[in-house]
Amino acid sequence: MRRRDFLKTLGLWTASTCFSGMSLAAESTRKQNVILFLVDDMGWMDCGVYGSKYYQTPNMDSFAKQAMRFTDAYAQPLCSPTRASILTGQYSARHGITSATGHLRPQPADHGFLPDKAGPNVAMLMPESKNYLEPVQYTLAEALRDAGYRTAHIGKWHLGLTREYRPDKQGFDVTFECAPDPGPPSYFSPYGVQSDGEPKGKSHIGNITDGPVGEYITDRVTDEALKFIESNKDQPFFLNLWHYGVHGPWGHKESYTAEFAKTSDPRGVQGNPIMASMLRSVDESLGRVLAKLDEFKLSDNTIVIFYSDNGGNFHSMTEEDAKTKKRKKDDPQMTDWRKWAGNRPPTNNSPLREGKGRLYEGGVRVPLMVRWPGHIKAGSSSDTVVGCIDMYPTILDLTGIPMPKAQKIDGISFAPVLKQTGRLSRDAYFIWFPHLVPGVSVRKGDWKLIRRFEERADKYEGTRELFNLRDDIGETKNLAGQIPDRVKELDELIDAFIKDTGALYPRPNPEYRPREKNKRS
Repeated sequence: MRRRDFLKTLGLWTASTCFSGMSLAAESTRKQNVILFLVDDMGWMDCGVYGSKYYQTPNMDSFAKQAMRFTDAYAQPLCSPTRASILTGQYSARHGITSATGHLRPQPADHGFLPDKAGPNVAMLMPESKNYLEPVQYTLAEALRDAGYRTAHIGKWHLGLTREYRPDKQGFDVTFECAPDPGPPSYFSPYGVQSDGEPKGKSHIGNITDGPVGEYITDRVTDEALKFIESNKDQPFFLNLWHYGVHGPWGHKESYTAEFAKTSDPRGVQGNPIMASMLRSVDESLGRVLAKLDEFKLSDNTIVIFYSDNGGNFHSMTEEDAKTKKRKKDDPQMTDWRKWAGNRPPTNNSPLREGKGRLYEGGVRVPLMVRWPGHIKAGSSSDTVVGCIDMYPTILDLTGIPMPKAQKIDGISFAPVLKQTGRLSRDAYFIWFPHLVPGVSVRKGDWKLIRRFEERADKYEGTRELFNLRDDIGETKNLAGQIPDRVKELDELIDAFIKDTGALYPRPNPEYRPREKNKRS
Protein backbone atom coordinates (compact mmCIF):
# COMPACT_ATOMS: atom_id res chain seq x y z
CA MET A 1 0.00 0.00 0.00
CA ARG A 2 1.32 3.39 -0.98
CA ARG A 3 2.06 5.81 1.83
CA ARG A 4 -0.70 8.25 0.71
CA ASP A 5 -3.31 5.45 0.58
CA PHE A 6 -2.11 4.19 3.95
CA LEU A 7 -2.50 7.62 5.54
CA LYS A 8 -5.96 7.98 3.98
CA THR A 9 -7.00 4.61 5.32
CA LEU A 10 -5.52 5.46 8.71
CA GLY A 11 -7.41 8.75 8.70
CA LEU A 12 -10.69 7.06 7.83
CA TRP A 13 -10.11 4.44 10.55
CA THR A 14 -9.23 7.13 13.08
CA ALA A 15 -12.29 9.19 12.18
CA SER A 16 -14.50 6.10 12.28
CA THR A 17 -13.11 5.13 15.66
CA CYS A 18 -13.56 8.67 16.94
CA PHE A 19 -17.17 8.87 15.77
CA SER A 20 -17.86 5.40 17.14
CA GLY A 21 -16.46 6.47 20.49
CA MET A 22 -18.55 9.62 20.39
CA SER A 23 -21.62 7.54 19.60
CA LEU A 24 -20.96 5.17 22.47
CA ALA A 25 -20.37 8.12 24.77
CA ALA A 26 -23.62 9.71 23.64
CA GLU A 27 -25.50 6.46 24.28
CA SER A 28 -23.95 6.11 27.71
CA THR A 29 -24.80 9.69 28.71
CA ARG A 30 -28.28 9.87 27.21
CA LYS A 31 -31.04 9.94 29.80
CA GLN A 32 -33.05 6.78 30.19
CA ASN A 33 -36.53 6.65 28.69
CA VAL A 34 -39.35 5.62 31.03
CA ILE A 35 -42.58 3.80 30.16
CA LEU A 36 -45.21 3.28 32.84
CA PHE A 37 -47.57 0.62 31.48
CA LEU A 38 -50.59 0.67 33.81
CA VAL A 39 -53.46 -1.81 33.57
CA ASP A 40 -56.84 -0.95 35.09
CA ASP A 41 -58.34 -3.51 37.54
CA MET A 42 -55.79 -6.24 36.85
CA GLY A 43 -55.55 -8.53 39.86
CA TRP A 44 -52.44 -10.11 41.34
CA MET A 45 -53.37 -13.51 39.87
CA ASP A 46 -54.41 -12.27 36.44
CA CYS A 47 -51.46 -13.42 34.34
CA GLY A 48 -49.52 -16.63 33.91
CA VAL A 49 -46.32 -15.55 35.62
CA TYR A 50 -48.25 -14.69 38.79
CA GLY A 51 -50.06 -18.03 38.83
CA SER A 52 -53.11 -17.95 36.58
CA LYS A 53 -53.76 -21.19 34.74
CA TYR A 54 -56.62 -19.76 32.68
CA TYR A 55 -55.58 -16.37 31.30
CA GLN A 56 -53.12 -16.49 28.40
CA THR A 57 -50.53 -13.72 28.72
CA PRO A 58 -47.42 -14.74 26.75
CA ASN A 59 -45.97 -11.23 26.51
CA MET A 60 -46.36 -10.56 30.23
CA ASP A 61 -44.81 -13.93 31.00
CA SER A 62 -41.92 -13.27 28.62
CA PHE A 63 -41.46 -9.78 30.07
CA ALA A 64 -41.08 -11.31 33.55
CA LYS A 65 -38.10 -13.30 32.29
CA GLN A 66 -36.41 -10.00 31.37
CA ALA A 67 -37.46 -8.04 34.47
CA MET A 68 -37.61 -8.08 38.25
CA ARG A 69 -40.98 -9.33 39.46
CA PHE A 70 -42.35 -8.12 42.79
CA THR A 71 -44.49 -10.49 44.82
CA ASP A 72 -45.54 -7.98 47.52
CA ALA A 73 -46.38 -4.83 45.56
CA TYR A 74 -49.33 -2.69 46.58
CA ALA A 75 -51.78 -0.21 45.13
CA GLN A 76 -54.81 1.52 46.62
CA PRO A 77 -58.15 -0.36 46.63
CA LEU A 78 -59.47 1.93 43.85
CA CYS A 79 -57.90 3.55 40.80
CA SER A 80 -57.86 7.35 41.32
CA PRO A 81 -55.97 7.21 44.64
CA THR A 82 -53.31 4.97 43.11
CA ARG A 83 -52.88 7.22 40.09
CA ALA A 84 -52.55 10.30 42.28
CA SER A 85 -49.97 8.56 44.46
CA ILE A 86 -47.92 7.55 41.41
CA LEU A 87 -47.77 11.14 40.22
CA THR A 88 -47.20 12.79 43.62
CA GLY A 89 -45.26 10.20 45.63
CA GLN A 90 -47.73 10.75 48.45
CA TYR A 91 -50.09 8.60 50.46
CA SER A 92 -53.76 9.20 49.63
CA ALA A 93 -54.25 10.47 53.19
CA ARG A 94 -51.96 13.38 52.25
CA HIS A 95 -53.03 14.25 48.70
CA GLY A 96 -56.70 13.75 49.55
CA ILE A 97 -57.85 11.64 46.60
CA THR A 98 -59.12 8.60 48.49
CA SER A 99 -61.79 7.19 46.18
CA ALA A 100 -62.49 6.75 42.47
CA THR A 101 -64.18 10.13 42.05
CA GLY A 102 -61.95 11.77 39.45
CA HIS A 103 -64.84 11.89 36.97
CA LEU A 104 -67.08 14.00 39.25
CA ARG A 105 -67.31 17.78 39.45
CA PRO A 106 -64.38 19.29 41.38
CA GLN A 107 -65.32 20.65 44.77
CA PRO A 108 -65.00 24.42 45.39
CA ALA A 109 -61.86 25.74 47.06
CA ASP A 110 -63.57 26.31 50.40
CA HIS A 111 -65.15 22.86 50.48
CA GLY A 112 -64.74 20.88 53.69
CA PHE A 113 -63.79 17.26 53.13
CA LEU A 114 -64.98 16.06 56.53
CA PRO A 115 -68.68 16.88 57.00
CA ASP A 116 -69.95 18.44 60.23
CA LYS A 117 -73.10 16.35 60.36
CA ALA A 118 -75.17 13.79 58.52
CA GLY A 119 -78.57 12.18 58.77
CA PRO A 120 -79.67 10.38 61.98
CA ASN A 121 -79.09 6.95 60.42
CA VAL A 122 -75.37 7.59 59.82
CA ALA A 123 -73.17 6.63 62.77
CA MET A 124 -69.84 8.05 61.57
CA LEU A 125 -68.85 11.16 59.65
CA MET A 126 -66.57 9.85 56.91
CA PRO A 127 -64.11 12.03 54.99
CA GLU A 128 -64.92 12.83 51.39
CA SER A 129 -62.46 12.24 48.56
CA LYS A 130 -61.11 15.11 46.51
CA ASN A 131 -62.32 14.81 42.94
CA TYR A 132 -59.16 16.26 41.41
CA LEU A 133 -55.38 16.31 41.63
CA GLU A 134 -54.25 19.65 43.07
CA PRO A 135 -52.43 21.80 40.46
CA VAL A 136 -49.94 22.85 43.14
CA GLN A 137 -48.57 19.32 43.20
CA TYR A 138 -45.20 19.04 41.46
CA THR A 139 -45.92 15.83 39.60
CA LEU A 140 -43.58 13.13 38.39
CA ALA A 141 -44.31 14.28 34.83
CA GLU A 142 -43.31 17.85 35.68
CA ALA A 143 -40.09 16.68 37.29
CA LEU A 144 -39.17 14.67 34.19
CA ARG A 145 -40.27 17.40 31.78
CA ASP A 146 -38.18 19.98 33.60
CA ALA A 147 -35.20 17.63 33.36
CA GLY A 148 -35.47 17.61 29.57
CA TYR A 149 -37.90 14.76 28.94
CA ARG A 150 -40.67 14.75 26.37
CA THR A 151 -43.76 13.56 28.27
CA ALA A 152 -46.99 11.88 27.18
CA HIS A 153 -50.14 10.66 28.85
CA ILE A 154 -52.16 8.23 26.75
CA GLY A 155 -55.34 6.59 28.03
CA LYS A 156 -57.30 6.78 31.26
CA TRP A 157 -56.60 9.71 33.61
CA HIS A 158 -59.43 9.87 36.17
CA LEU A 159 -57.81 12.63 38.23
CA GLY A 160 -60.06 15.57 37.39
CA LEU A 161 -63.05 16.32 35.21
CA THR A 162 -62.58 19.90 34.05
CA ARG A 163 -59.82 21.38 31.89
CA GLU A 164 -57.74 22.86 34.71
CA TYR A 165 -57.19 19.35 36.10
CA ARG A 166 -56.48 17.45 32.90
CA PRO A 167 -53.07 15.85 32.19
CA ASP A 168 -51.80 18.66 29.96
CA LYS A 169 -51.95 20.87 33.07
CA GLN A 170 -49.95 18.36 35.13
CA GLY A 171 -46.74 18.13 33.13
CA PHE A 172 -47.64 16.17 29.99
CA ASP A 173 -46.65 17.60 26.60
CA VAL A 174 -48.68 15.11 24.59
CA THR A 175 -52.05 13.68 25.57
CA PHE A 176 -54.64 11.30 24.18
CA GLU A 177 -57.55 11.20 26.61
CA CYS A 178 -61.02 12.43 27.44
CA ALA A 179 -63.35 13.20 30.33
CA PRO A 180 -65.32 11.91 32.15
CA ASP A 181 -63.23 8.76 32.30
CA PRO A 182 -64.00 6.16 34.98
CA GLY A 183 -63.91 3.86 31.95
CA PRO A 184 -63.42 4.41 28.21
CA PRO A 185 -65.82 6.60 26.20
CA SER A 186 -66.49 3.36 24.33
CA TYR A 187 -64.47 0.22 23.82
CA PHE A 188 -65.16 0.38 20.09
CA SER A 189 -64.99 3.19 17.55
CA PRO A 190 -66.76 5.49 16.93
CA TYR A 191 -65.81 6.70 20.41
CA GLY A 192 -67.98 9.80 20.24
CA VAL A 193 -65.51 12.18 21.90
CA GLN A 194 -65.99 15.90 21.20
CA SER A 195 -63.23 18.50 21.28
CA ASP A 196 -65.33 21.17 23.00
CA GLY A 197 -68.16 21.30 25.47
CA GLU A 198 -68.88 20.38 29.06
CA PRO A 199 -67.79 16.89 30.12
CA LYS A 200 -70.60 15.09 31.93
CA GLY A 201 -72.48 11.82 31.75
CA LYS A 202 -72.13 10.41 28.25
CA SER A 203 -70.79 13.70 26.86
CA HIS A 204 -67.07 12.95 26.53
CA ILE A 205 -64.73 15.86 25.87
CA GLY A 206 -61.09 15.43 24.87
CA ASN A 207 -58.77 14.68 21.97
CA ILE A 208 -59.57 11.00 21.33
CA THR A 209 -60.57 10.79 17.67
CA ASP A 210 -62.59 8.09 16.00
CA GLY A 211 -60.85 5.34 14.09
CA PRO A 212 -62.28 2.81 11.67
CA VAL A 213 -65.67 1.47 12.76
CA GLY A 214 -65.13 -1.31 15.27
CA GLU A 215 -61.58 -0.30 16.19
CA TYR A 216 -60.80 -1.51 19.72
CA ILE A 217 -59.63 1.21 22.10
CA THR A 218 -56.91 -0.99 23.65
CA ASP A 219 -55.38 -1.26 20.19
CA ARG A 220 -55.88 2.44 19.51
CA VAL A 221 -54.15 3.76 22.62
CA THR A 222 -51.31 1.38 21.78
CA ASP A 223 -51.11 2.88 18.30
CA GLU A 224 -50.87 6.35 19.82
CA ALA A 225 -48.16 5.18 22.22
CA LEU A 226 -46.13 3.74 19.34
CA LYS A 227 -46.42 7.03 17.44
CA PHE A 228 -45.09 8.87 20.46
CA ILE A 229 -42.14 6.48 20.84
CA GLU A 230 -41.25 6.78 17.16
CA SER A 231 -41.48 10.59 17.11
CA ASN A 232 -39.28 10.85 20.20
CA LYS A 233 -36.79 8.07 19.51
CA ASP A 234 -33.92 10.56 19.43
CA GLN A 235 -34.65 12.27 22.76
CA PRO A 236 -35.48 11.10 26.27
CA PHE A 237 -39.17 10.49 26.86
CA PHE A 238 -41.62 9.55 29.60
CA LEU A 239 -44.69 7.66 28.43
CA ASN A 240 -47.70 7.14 30.68
CA LEU A 241 -49.59 4.37 28.88
CA TRP A 242 -52.58 3.96 31.18
CA HIS A 243 -54.95 1.42 29.67
CA TYR A 244 -58.73 1.44 29.96
CA GLY A 245 -58.73 -2.34 30.00
CA VAL A 246 -59.68 -4.42 31.89
CA HIS A 247 -62.18 -2.04 33.51
CA GLY A 248 -65.93 -1.99 32.88
CA PRO A 249 -67.99 -1.79 30.76
CA TRP A 250 -65.96 -4.79 29.58
CA GLY A 251 -65.94 -4.42 25.83
CA HIS A 252 -64.21 -7.42 24.26
CA LYS A 253 -63.28 -8.96 20.95
CA GLU A 254 -65.77 -11.77 20.52
CA SER A 255 -63.42 -13.87 18.41
CA TYR A 256 -61.01 -14.00 21.35
CA THR A 257 -63.80 -14.53 23.85
CA ALA A 258 -65.16 -17.49 21.90
CA GLU A 259 -61.76 -19.19 22.13
CA PHE A 260 -61.60 -18.83 25.91
CA ALA A 261 -65.21 -20.00 26.28
CA LYS A 262 -63.98 -23.42 25.13
CA THR A 263 -61.29 -23.67 27.81
CA SER A 264 -61.34 -24.10 31.58
CA ASP A 265 -59.14 -23.35 34.59
CA PRO A 266 -57.27 -26.38 35.99
CA ARG A 267 -57.41 -24.65 39.38
CA GLY A 268 -61.17 -24.36 39.11
CA VAL A 269 -61.03 -20.71 40.18
CA GLN A 270 -60.95 -18.36 37.18
CA GLY A 271 -62.89 -18.87 34.00
CA ASN A 272 -64.45 -15.65 32.71
CA PRO A 273 -63.86 -15.63 28.93
CA ILE A 274 -64.62 -11.89 28.65
CA MET A 275 -61.85 -11.03 31.11
CA ALA A 276 -59.51 -13.48 29.39
CA SER A 277 -60.26 -11.82 26.04
CA MET A 278 -59.58 -8.33 27.38
CA LEU A 279 -56.35 -9.42 29.05
CA ARG A 280 -55.17 -10.92 25.76
CA SER A 281 -55.61 -7.52 24.11
CA VAL A 282 -53.67 -5.78 26.88
CA ASP A 283 -50.99 -8.46 26.62
CA GLU A 284 -50.74 -7.83 22.88
CA SER A 285 -50.33 -4.13 23.62
CA LEU A 286 -47.36 -4.83 25.87
CA GLY A 287 -45.81 -7.00 23.17
CA ARG A 288 -46.21 -4.27 20.56
CA VAL A 289 -44.62 -1.62 22.80
CA LEU A 290 -41.62 -3.83 23.53
CA ALA A 291 -41.25 -4.68 19.83
CA LYS A 292 -41.24 -0.97 18.96
CA LEU A 293 -38.43 -0.38 21.45
CA ASP A 294 -36.47 -3.20 19.81
CA GLU A 295 -37.14 -1.75 16.35
CA PHE A 296 -35.51 1.55 17.25
CA LYS A 297 -32.83 -0.03 19.43
CA LEU A 298 -34.21 1.69 22.52
CA SER A 299 -34.74 -1.35 24.74
CA ASP A 300 -31.42 -1.13 26.57
CA ASN A 301 -32.01 2.52 27.38
CA THR A 302 -35.65 2.30 28.43
CA ILE A 303 -37.02 1.51 31.89
CA VAL A 304 -40.36 -0.27 31.47
CA ILE A 305 -42.66 -0.57 34.48
CA PHE A 306 -45.65 -2.92 34.32
CA TYR A 307 -48.19 -2.27 37.08
CA SER A 308 -51.89 -2.33 38.03
CA ASP A 309 -53.94 0.34 39.79
CA ASN A 310 -55.87 -1.92 42.21
CA GLY A 311 -56.84 -5.52 42.82
CA GLY A 312 -59.06 -7.52 40.50
CA ASN A 313 -62.80 -6.87 40.35
CA PHE A 314 -64.40 -9.75 42.25
CA HIS A 315 -68.00 -8.54 42.54
CA SER A 316 -69.41 -6.76 39.47
CA MET A 317 -72.00 -8.35 37.16
CA THR A 318 -72.96 -11.08 39.61
CA GLU A 319 -76.56 -11.55 40.70
CA GLU A 320 -75.58 -10.33 44.17
CA ASP A 321 -74.08 -7.05 42.93
CA ALA A 322 -76.21 -4.02 43.84
CA LYS A 323 -75.55 -2.20 40.56
CA THR A 324 -76.37 -5.31 38.55
CA LYS A 325 -79.71 -5.67 40.32
CA LYS A 326 -80.70 -2.22 39.03
CA ARG A 327 -80.11 -3.17 35.40
CA LYS A 328 -82.96 -4.20 33.14
CA LYS A 329 -82.96 -7.82 32.10
CA ASP A 330 -82.80 -6.84 28.42
CA ASP A 331 -79.86 -4.48 28.97
CA PRO A 332 -77.48 -5.22 26.04
CA GLN A 333 -74.42 -5.41 28.28
CA MET A 334 -76.16 -7.77 30.68
CA THR A 335 -77.30 -9.95 27.79
CA ASP A 336 -73.77 -10.10 26.42
CA TRP A 337 -72.28 -10.84 29.86
CA ARG A 338 -74.72 -13.67 30.63
CA LYS A 339 -74.08 -15.15 27.19
CA TRP A 340 -70.34 -15.45 27.70
CA ALA A 341 -69.68 -15.26 31.45
CA GLY A 342 -72.93 -16.33 33.07
CA ASN A 343 -73.00 -15.16 36.68
CA ARG A 344 -69.22 -14.94 37.06
CA PRO A 345 -67.57 -11.76 38.33
CA PRO A 346 -64.79 -10.30 36.14
CA THR A 347 -62.06 -12.25 37.95
CA ASN A 348 -61.13 -14.24 41.04
CA ASN A 349 -58.10 -13.27 43.13
CA SER A 350 -57.73 -16.56 45.00
CA PRO A 351 -55.72 -17.36 47.08
CA LEU A 352 -56.03 -13.69 48.07
CA ARG A 353 -59.16 -12.58 49.91
CA GLU A 354 -61.84 -10.50 48.16
CA GLY A 355 -60.71 -7.81 45.69
CA LYS A 356 -61.17 -4.29 44.34
CA GLY A 357 -62.55 -1.80 46.84
CA ARG A 358 -61.37 -3.74 49.89
CA LEU A 359 -58.38 -3.57 52.24
CA TYR A 360 -57.78 -7.30 52.07
CA GLU A 361 -54.89 -8.46 49.90
CA GLY A 362 -57.16 -9.20 46.95
CA GLY A 363 -57.99 -5.51 46.74
CA VAL A 364 -54.52 -4.05 47.13
CA ARG A 365 -51.81 -6.55 46.16
CA VAL A 366 -51.03 -6.20 42.46
CA PRO A 367 -48.57 -7.33 39.79
CA LEU A 368 -45.45 -5.18 39.37
CA MET A 369 -42.52 -5.89 37.07
CA VAL A 370 -39.64 -3.58 36.11
CA ARG A 371 -37.22 -4.08 33.19
CA TRP A 372 -34.00 -2.24 32.38
CA PRO A 373 -31.55 -4.47 30.50
CA GLY A 374 -28.03 -4.41 31.89
CA HIS A 375 -29.12 -2.78 35.14
CA ILE A 376 -31.91 -4.96 36.52
CA LYS A 377 -31.22 -8.70 36.64
CA ALA A 378 -33.41 -10.52 34.15
CA GLY A 379 -35.76 -13.11 35.62
CA SER A 380 -35.23 -11.94 39.19
CA SER A 381 -37.88 -11.48 41.87
CA SER A 382 -38.27 -9.64 45.15
CA ASP A 383 -40.61 -9.87 48.13
CA THR A 384 -39.80 -6.28 49.16
CA VAL A 385 -42.95 -4.38 50.11
CA VAL A 386 -43.31 -1.53 47.60
CA GLY A 387 -46.23 0.56 46.41
CA CYS A 388 -47.59 3.40 44.32
CA ILE A 389 -46.02 6.08 46.50
CA ASP A 390 -42.58 4.67 45.63
CA MET A 391 -42.84 5.10 41.84
CA TYR A 392 -41.96 8.83 41.86
CA PRO A 393 -38.71 8.60 43.89
CA THR A 394 -37.68 5.33 42.21
CA ILE A 395 -38.01 6.69 38.67
CA LEU A 396 -36.10 9.86 39.56
CA ASP A 397 -33.41 7.78 41.26
CA LEU A 398 -33.01 5.49 38.26
CA THR A 399 -32.81 8.42 35.85
CA GLY A 400 -30.41 10.42 38.00
CA ILE A 401 -32.77 13.34 38.55
CA PRO A 402 -32.56 15.03 41.96
CA MET A 403 -35.59 14.80 44.21
CA PRO A 404 -37.55 18.08 44.10
CA LYS A 405 -37.29 20.01 47.36
CA ALA A 406 -40.71 21.58 46.94
CA GLN A 407 -42.60 18.26 46.77
CA LYS A 408 -43.35 16.32 49.94
CA ILE A 409 -42.64 12.67 49.14
CA ASP A 410 -43.87 9.79 51.30
CA GLY A 411 -42.41 7.11 49.04
CA ILE A 412 -38.93 5.63 49.11
CA SER A 413 -36.82 4.69 46.10
CA PHE A 414 -36.54 0.96 45.58
CA ALA A 415 -33.82 1.45 42.96
CA PRO A 416 -31.27 -0.34 45.23
CA VAL A 417 -33.58 -3.37 45.25
CA LEU A 418 -33.88 -3.29 41.47
CA LYS A 419 -30.11 -3.03 41.03
CA GLN A 420 -29.49 -5.49 43.89
CA THR A 421 -27.16 -3.02 45.58
CA GLY A 422 -29.14 -2.54 48.76
CA ARG A 423 -32.47 -2.87 50.54
CA LEU A 424 -35.44 -0.59 51.01
CA SER A 425 -35.41 0.94 54.46
CA ARG A 426 -38.97 1.38 55.68
CA ASP A 427 -40.62 0.41 58.93
CA ALA A 428 -44.15 -0.02 57.59
CA TYR A 429 -46.45 0.55 54.62
CA PHE A 430 -49.94 2.04 54.98
CA ILE A 431 -53.16 2.03 52.97
CA TRP A 432 -55.79 4.63 53.85
CA PHE A 433 -59.31 3.94 52.54
CA PRO A 434 -62.26 5.61 54.32
CA HIS A 435 -64.86 4.30 51.84
CA LEU A 436 -67.06 1.25 51.14
CA VAL A 437 -65.81 -0.82 54.11
CA PRO A 438 -63.88 2.10 55.68
CA GLY A 439 -60.55 1.54 57.35
CA VAL A 440 -56.78 1.80 57.30
CA SER A 441 -54.17 -0.95 57.14
CA VAL A 442 -50.50 -1.26 57.99
CA ARG A 443 -48.04 -3.87 56.76
CA LYS A 444 -44.87 -4.47 58.76
CA GLY A 445 -42.82 -7.51 57.85
CA ASP A 446 -45.16 -10.48 57.67
CA TRP A 447 -47.77 -8.76 59.84
CA LYS A 448 -50.79 -6.80 58.67
CA LEU A 449 -53.32 -4.97 60.81
CA ILE A 450 -56.61 -3.61 59.49
CA ARG A 451 -58.33 -1.01 61.64
CA ARG A 452 -62.00 -0.61 60.77
CA PHE A 453 -63.76 2.68 61.38
CA GLU A 454 -67.12 1.01 61.96
CA GLU A 455 -68.33 -2.22 63.54
CA ARG A 456 -69.40 -4.84 61.01
CA ALA A 457 -70.52 -7.77 63.12
CA ASP A 458 -71.99 -9.47 60.04
CA LYS A 459 -68.57 -9.87 58.37
CA TYR A 460 -65.71 -8.83 60.62
CA GLU A 461 -64.57 -9.61 64.13
CA GLY A 462 -64.54 -6.19 65.76
CA THR A 463 -62.61 -3.21 64.45
CA ARG A 464 -59.17 -4.85 64.45
CA GLU A 465 -58.02 -7.68 62.19
CA LEU A 466 -54.50 -9.03 62.50
CA PHE A 467 -52.99 -11.43 59.99
CA ASN A 468 -49.64 -13.12 59.45
CA LEU A 469 -49.33 -13.03 55.67
CA ARG A 470 -46.45 -15.48 55.55
CA ASP A 471 -48.59 -18.20 57.11
CA ASP A 472 -52.00 -16.99 55.97
CA ILE A 473 -51.91 -15.13 52.66
CA GLY A 474 -55.67 -15.59 52.37
CA GLU A 475 -56.26 -13.65 55.61
CA THR A 476 -58.51 -16.37 57.04
CA LYS A 477 -57.38 -16.24 60.68
CA ASN A 478 -57.82 -13.04 62.66
CA LEU A 479 -55.16 -13.15 65.39
CA ALA A 480 -56.05 -9.81 67.01
CA GLY A 481 -57.53 -11.44 70.08
CA GLN A 482 -54.56 -13.78 70.52
CA ILE A 483 -51.71 -11.28 70.11
CA PRO A 484 -52.79 -7.97 71.69
CA ASP A 485 -49.20 -6.70 71.98
CA ARG A 486 -48.76 -6.94 68.21
CA VAL A 487 -52.06 -5.14 67.69
CA LYS A 488 -50.93 -2.36 70.03
CA GLU A 489 -47.59 -2.01 68.21
CA LEU A 490 -49.22 -1.71 64.80
CA ASP A 491 -52.00 0.52 66.10
CA GLU A 492 -49.38 2.97 67.31
CA LEU A 493 -47.81 3.01 63.84
CA ILE A 494 -51.23 3.85 62.36
CA ASP A 495 -51.66 6.69 64.86
CA ALA A 496 -48.29 8.13 63.87
CA PHE A 497 -49.16 7.78 60.18
CA ILE A 498 -52.44 9.65 60.65
CA LYS A 499 -50.69 12.47 62.49
CA ASP A 500 -47.91 12.75 59.92
CA THR A 501 -50.15 12.80 56.83
CA GLY A 502 -52.91 14.92 58.31
CA ALA A 503 -55.47 12.27 57.44
CA LEU A 504 -59.08 13.31 58.00
CA TYR A 505 -60.04 10.76 60.62
CA PRO A 506 -63.74 9.79 60.81
CA ARG A 507 -65.63 10.87 63.89
CA PRO A 508 -69.02 10.09 65.44
CA ASN A 509 -72.03 11.85 63.95
CA PRO A 510 -73.63 14.06 66.63
CA GLU A 511 -77.00 13.65 64.89
CA TYR A 512 -76.92 9.85 64.98
CA ARG A 513 -80.03 8.33 66.53
CA PRO A 514 -79.73 4.52 66.66
CA ARG A 515 -83.15 4.09 68.29
CA GLU A 516 -84.87 5.89 65.44
CA LYS A 517 -83.10 3.61 63.02
CA ASN A 518 -84.22 0.52 64.91
CA LYS A 519 -87.78 1.82 65.17
CA ARG A 520 -88.07 2.31 61.41
CA SER A 521 -86.56 -1.08 60.70
